[in-house]
Amino acid sequence: KDNAGKTIKWRNIKLTEIPRDYKFETTAPVISYNLNELTEEEKEAGWELLWDGKTTNGWRGAKRDDFPDKGWSISDGILTVQASGGGESEHGGDIVTTKPYRNFILNVDFKFTEGANSGIKYFVDTNLNKGQGSAIGCEFQILDDNKHPDAKKGVNGNRTIGSLYDLITANAQEYIPSLYTKKYVNKGGWNRARIIVKGDKVEHILNGCTVVKYNRGSQMWKALVAYSKYKDWPNFGEAEEGLILLQDHGDEVHFKNIKIKELN
Repeated sequence: KDNAGKTIKWRNIKLTEIPRDYKFETTAPVISYNLNELTEEEKEAGWELLWDGKTTNGWRGAKRDDFPDKGWSISDGILTVQASGGGESEHGGDIVTTKPYRNFILNVDFKFTEGANSGIKYFVDTNLNKGQGSAIGCEFQILDDNKHPDAKKGVNGNRTIGSLYDLITANAQEYIPSLYTKKYVNKGGWNRARIIVKGDKVEHILNGCTVVKYNRGSQMWKALVAYSKYKDWPNFGEAEEGLILLQDHGDEVHFKNIKIKELN
């Protein structure tokens, strides 16, 4: 009813036919949503699957030598951390890569359930915290900002989705001033996290939009850490390399298309 009487018009419709064997030359990046599969272009560019979509190869529990025997499941190419009451690393526990990484581009597709909390951590050292709670590392926050109470904690939203947890708030408008929203989140659907690390320079990208940039080890970095929950961990976030972690925070969250490109 609201659209009754409205019209849509087109003009300047043009078409040029091209041969079937025509090869396009472009500098546009390849964006693939193939399920746990690399395109030929990605392989040539040096990308590798960090999770094969079928097994637990390349991953272990953050506080054990093998993969957790509960709390995580694999089905139809989806890796799921199961709901267990919202506790931090109290059920299956966090999982980490068996290999450390130094300079890289990491892609992870994720989907969170209503009210969920989780995260993607990097520069993780599993020897730092062998007690209760999650392993220590820099965190790309995954959170239902509208339903989870952690979104209102911290400082100025620095615990919301896409943020560098408890340190820097995710804000796409800072890097794309014309953007009408501070960040785009696909509620109830799949989102794509990208983390880029080049030496001390780090960037968080959420659904194609840069939301966080920072320099590890800088004076600003040290000031942020000193005012955060990480203040008691010496030289937090300044390791040359570390493991990559998917967090068990007791809520159901799904992961797929986990891939990495190591940089020189």
